[in-house]
Parts: sequence; structure tokens; C-alpha cells
Amino acid sequence: MKTLDNYFNGNREISAAAEHVEVVDPATGEVLARTPLSTPAETNAAVQAAAEALADWRRVPAPDRIQYLFKMKVVLEENLKTIGQTITRECGKTLGESIGEMRRAIENVEVACGIPKMLQGHISEDIASGIDELMLRQPVGVCAIIAPFNFPGMIPFWFLPYALACGNTCVIKPSEKTPITMDLIFHLIQSIGLPRGVLNMVHGARDVVDGLLDHPNVKAVSFVGSTPVARTIYRRAAENGKRVQAQGGAKNPLVVLPDADIDMAVRIGADSAFGCAGQRCLATSLAVTVGDAHDAFIEGICEAASSRRVGYGLDPEIQMGAVINHASVERIEGLIQAGVDEGARPVVDGRGAVISGYEKGSFVRPTVLLDVPEGGTIATTEIFGPVLGVIQVDTLDHAIELINRSAYGNQASLFTTSGASARKFRYEVQAGNIGINIGVAAPMAFFPFSGWKDSFFGDLHGQGADAVDFFTQKKIVVERWPKDWTRQF
Repeated sequence: MKTLDNYFNGNREISAAAEHVEVVDPATGEVLARTPLSTPAETNAAVQAAAEALADWRRVPAPDRIQYLFKMKVVLEENLKTIGQTITRECGKTLGESIGEMRRAIENVEVACGIPKMLQGHISEDIASGIDELMLRQPVGVCAIIAPFNFPGMIPFWFLPYALACGNTCVIKPSEKTPITMDLIFHLIQSIGLPRGVLNMVHGARDVVDGLLDHPNVKAVSFVGSTPVARTIYRRAAENGKRVQAQGGAKNPLVVLPDADIDMAVRIGADSAFGCAGQRCLATSLAVTVGDAHDAFIEGICEAASSRRVGYGLDPEIQMGAVINHASVERIEGLIQAGVDEGARPVVDGRGAVISGYEKGSFVRPTVLLDVPEGGTIATTEIFGPVLGVIQVDTLDHAIELINRSAYGNQASLFTTSGASARKFRYEVQAGNIGINIGVAAPMAFFPFSGWKDSFFGDLHGQGADAVDFFTQKKIVVERWPKDWTRQF
């Protein structure tokens, strides 16, 4: 069994950790590797390596820095299937979903390659007689990236390429549940020749996170995870004077109007609710049917849920894989039961799933719950599993009011053929990502991955121009050069 190494100062480093966590294939129950719960000294060593590399790296011209990103893009593309297979084995999603995840990662590398343009500042001549003023962008310093389990390949790349392109150095802490993907990526990108210490990785759990949040040389923290953890990280990092972007949880509604293309709403809604086994922050977890849309949508979504092929993600016939572990199965099934206890009806019940040949796996089949109380567990809790609650309302105004009562504001989607309804929805709904006849409104890499309310803590999001603003500090220069100072030659 492989024991994963840390990576800093350009070298793989065997951890001296006394404790390790087993990395388990959630579909088979096979132990794939062990990841160390690294020591405080190792966390410090990773940060120190990044800090020591910073002075030289920030002086590398931006057009030269992005040459490494061009090479990184090529390496990731050449190994796309291998990385995808690794994601599937440790995360449980289908191979198609895993490869799609890495394509999104590569898009961020491509966008960051435009950094010579995005880093440009401003200048105003003669703000007063003979005085000019300039705005320059300079790197923040050492940046920590704390990644979640559900997208072990993509989410670090919301941040990593921009941080490096802007002249920062990085320390990545992968999820201890899915660390093999980033271990593989670090192995692959050794070939691109990044200077020692520019990119580092330290494995571990909460102790490593706390070490990064408290370390005086870490100047910026990027995080994606649950809302309680995001709030804690935001608070602790801010108390230590760091800039923070902390993406939290979600409860994403999908509203279906009577004039919608119901077949499309069902097909896209099912992919959104049950894709990646519901383990994504943009998964639809609540369907709000308006008026006469209800019966047709319910008939279609129940058929889509009950017929979805569940199993091992490397099987090309499979449409939905496992959830991350047995503890997640217990939590998801407990929340389903809580919803039933509150009056919801499980018209498609995915509990107790056993997949032939994968009896040791962590599976929950797609679940659809009707008559969900508006203020109940299913309507308000991030389940992070393949569970779709349904609420029926009479008007679009009621649907919007229900959405805006939520503590979360990551995504909301509307299915309609009415431009007026679509405009009202996008104007009034309090969520950072809006889908119109789209089930997963995932922004392209040149747009920020937005999020409002308890779905995000901070000011600047991942990806695009927001990432450039986050990973740079603005410096203002006001200068005067009087004529009598000019030397004549």
C-alpha cells in the first residue's frame, strides 16, 4: 500500500507523522493509499519553502511565468484519462464526470495564461502640474489552498494557476479523503521545471489547516467546503490578518414553471440532482414546481431517478457512482428519515442500496421526496447526496420568496419559455449563480465562481478577474520629475 509523501522545496518528503488516514475507494471498499496527518514542523517547512522561493519568483517576468502554465496545460491534457481514473477511484464519481472535472481545471490554466494582460495597472498623467499617478499590481505572498474531497482535481485550479501567474508561491492542502489525485498531479508537473519552493503540498487534516491559518508567512487563504468550516476559516484567517475566500455550502433550488419544456427540465434536473451522486456545491437539491408544472415534472423526475444506473464509476454503462464513504451514507439516509418524519413522502427511496459485486461500497440510490415542508430538514439542510426534495407552490413570486428565505445563496435555476419570468427571476433571486434552463450554472473560468449569503465568506471569488484581484495587492505611486532635475548629456 502506498503512503503518500509531502512535497516542498522541489522534493518529495516522507512524512514523520505518527498517524495516517486510509484512502478508500468508495465503490469497492479497497484501501488505495495512506495519507499522513503531517506534523506542525512539516506544515512550517512547506510554508518556509514557499516563503524562501517568493523573492525570486515574483521577479520572474509575467510572460516568463506563464510559460510554466503552458507546459502545465500540456501535461494535464496528455494525462487526462489517467487523472480522471484516479479521481473516480478515490472519489466515486463516474469517469466521464472525472474527466469533465479536469477539463474545467485546464480551462483555468488557460485563462491564467492571459496574466500579462490581466496584471496591467493604470496611469494618469498630470494629476497636478508635472505629477503622474500609477496603480501597479504586486503579488500578495505565500498563498494557502485548502481543497475539498468532492472535486480533488478541479477546485485547486480555481486558485493555483492565478496565484502562480501573479507571482505568488503556494502551499496546497488536499482533502485527506481524496489526496491521491493531487499527489499524481504533483508527480506529473515536476516535468515542467517550476523553481524549487514555488509550489508545495502538505497532507493532513484540521491540525495542518490550523497551522496554515496561523502561520505568519501565509498571506492569503482559499478554501472550499461546508458552511460551518468556511465560516470558521474565514474568521480565524481574518483574525490573523490574512485575506480570505471561503466557499461554503449550498441548497440549490430548481424552479419549474408551467410553460417550461418539461422534458428538458426533467433531463437536466436529474443530471443536476444526481450527477456526482449529488456531491457538488451546484447540485440541485430542491425542486419547486409552480402550478400545473407539478404532475408532469414529478412523473418524469421519478422515472429518471428510479432508472438511473448506479455502480462503479469506471464502468462506462454507469450513470451515477458512490458517495464518499459509509459515514456519508449514514448521514444522508438519516436526513432522508428526518424528512419523512416531518411529513415528506419518499416516492423514490434510495436507501439501503446494495450494488451487486460492490457490496462493500458506499452507495445511495437517487431519492425523490414529495410534500417537503418549506421550513423542514430537507428544504433547508445541505444533504450532499443524491436526494431531491420537491415543494409545490402556486406562483413564481412564492417560489422566489421561498428561495430568498434560505440561508444559502450559491445557485438557483429556472425552467421557463418566458423571457419576462426569466428576467424577474434573475433580477430578484438572492443567489450568486443563476441558471435559466440550465441545471448546473457553473461559470466558465473567465467568470468568477460566485456565491452569496452563507455560501461564501469574503469579497473576491475564485476564477477569472476576481482571482487576479485576490492574488495581487494594488500599489499606488505618485511621482514628480521637475524639469530642473533633468540632466543634459
